[in-house]
Amino acid sequence: MAETNLTLVTEFLLIAFTEYPERAFPLFLLFLCIYLITLSGNLGMIILIRMDRRLHTPMYFLLRHLSFMDICYSSVTVPQTMAVLLEHGAALSHTRCAAQFFLFTFFGSIDCYLLAIMAYDRYVAVCQPLLYVTIMTQKAQLGLVSGAYVAGLFSALVRTVSAFTLSFCGNGEIDFIFCDLPPLLKLTCGDSYTQEVVIIVFAIFVLPACMVVILVSYLFIIAAIVRIPSAGGWAKTFSTCASHLTAVSLFFGTLIFMYLRDNSGQSSGKDRVVSVFYTTVIPMLNPLIYSLRNKEVKEALRNILSRIQLS
Repeated sequence: MAETNLTLVTEFLLIAFTEYPERAFPLFLLFLCIYLITLSGNLGMIILIRMDRRLHTPMYFLLRHLSFMDICYSSVTVPQTMAVLLEHGAALSHTRCAAQFFLFTFFGSIDCYLLAIMAYDRYVAVCQPLLYVTIMTQKAQLGLVSGAYVAGLFSALVRTVSAFTLSFCGNGEIDFIFCDLPPLLKLTCGDSYTQEVVIIVFAIFVLPACMVVILVSYLFIIAAIVRIPSAGGWAKTFSTCASHLTAVSLFFGTLIFMYLRDNSGQSSGKDRVVSVFYTTVIPMLNPLIYSLRNKEVKEALRNILSRIQLS
């Protein structure tokens, strides 16, 4: 093996999109616009839910936390990506890379858990409407959300400690928009068995576990919808789940592509595009999905705007 390949990495260099310097500034402006839309959209959703009493329900309580997570989730990666584009690369110390990896995993895991909890909430609302108020109490909501935060913290700690106790060799270049597991694995030297265990742990306790909750919840929901005699009742019931189902499909679809597959020999260019989608585009789309496809949110927004105009 060449001597350079045995050099231990003490600093990582993010080089995503730097192969086309002439595109750096337009891409910077694009990421900046998306980030500002993400911040304003999710912050607006949080304020709207807070201000309109009709939105003080379990579903919107969970949506408020999801919007907050989307702000945090996007803020971990997008500003760093913009710095890479402006500076044509960005150097990160071992500690800073580990911190970014930890925060991204923490917020991303909580996002997964919240989407699963929201599926359970829709199941209770559709399949057990008479018991909804007694099941989804304020105490239950706080317990479920607190559990999501604790589980996200545990997952992030396990993955970060396991990943960054290994040795990284080579030139330290990461052709990616942030420090994530797939590109880091390509820099490991020696035995990578621990990483494989970490991937399995993350896969078992986050992605498939959440997907099972979501799939089972929607199977019961579909079974309940089929029993509704009128087409109008079917459409009204399904419309309450449409926004959540859209968000789940987008988010979990990209995560499955990135993490539940063999990363050896994969195209880094394709990975970059997918990573931009789930770290940058989806947090921007979520407020639009939940507002454009939700009558209650649109009515609340109209009421707030009318109050502003009258004042």
